Amino acid sequence: MKKEYDFSKGERGKFYRPDAELYLPIYIEPDMMEVLRKFSKKKGVEVATIVNEWIKKDISIVETITK
Repeated sequence: MKKEYDFSKGERGKFYRPDAELYLPIYIEPDMMEVLRKFSKKKGVEVATIVNEWIKKDISIVETITK
């Protein structure tokens, strides 16, 4: 790295996008990933679809318990 950088010609916020959506990676344990792959292959959908379905169901269960 340089000792000093020149930001005098820099433009603040040049790449800022207030409406940008971030998709953060989620790391799943290898044995769980194998189960998810089997289910997704059986259903003919992507692993992400199954994970999202399970999370939605879990959220609805928690919501019904906490009301």
